[in-house]
Amino acid sequence: MPEQIQTAVITGAANGFGAVAARALHRAGYRVIITDIVHEPALALANALDLAGDTAVAATLDVTKPEDFQAVLDKVVDRWGSVEVLVNNAARTAVKPVLDIDPADFNAILTTNAGGTFAGSQIFGRYFKTRGYGRIVNMASLAGQNGGTATGAHYAASKGAILTLTKVFARDLAAFGVTCNAIAPGPMDTPLVREVLGDGIDKAMAAIPVGRLGDPDFVAEMVVMLASPKAAFVNGACWDVNGGIYPR
Repeated sequence: MPEQIQTAVITGAANGFGAVAARALHRAGYRVIITDIVHEPALALANALDLAGDTAVAATLDVTKPEDFQAVLDKVVDRWGSVEVLVNNAARTAVKPVLDIDPADFNAILTTNAGGTFAGSQIFGRYFKTRGYGRIVNMASLAGQNGGTATGAHYAASKGAILTLTKVFARDLAAFGVTCNAIAPGPMDTPLVREVLGDGIDKAMAAIPVGRLGDPDFVAEMVVMLASPKAAFVNGACWDVNGGIYPR
């Protein structure tokens, strides 16, 4: 059974949506491990949430290095006894026409986004299986469903791969009290999205049936919900939140 105070590890959580999700989980009563490839901003967020370090700490984690996932898991278990939640959020994005993408860049994006999600889910999945409980929440994207319109093919392909990995881990871990779900947001109102859209932001919003960008705080609450013990009957699902761009 999970501990009364649960612990969540979030990748790419120093800024952007990862930081929003970390704040939401912390607000909901989770102990949060804010991991990122750059330590300083992760530490700044952890200190802002809990300067004493009792319920929020930072850790350096490069998702392209499986050993980093194992090191973070080992350290957290050694300090607090258990981990209950993994949020695979870290990702790289790039905007480039498909015919102009260098194969090396394609592979690099896939390695970070899909490879990082695989490594994290595998390493934490093994641990969750031994405990008989765990929650994996993967951040996918509308781009992985519709092929992407404002992102590159490498990003879209990586997010499509994450959706498939979600189904595989959900199927193979379900019997052990572990669930794995994905959230596929459309364009959210974040600095990264505004940077990617640039001068085309008004045109992008006009193409969204509801006429606005998504609320990252709402998407973060979806993360909290899927991370909950109450979400035991939700498994292998992709939760769409895209303003009606891609109804299904």
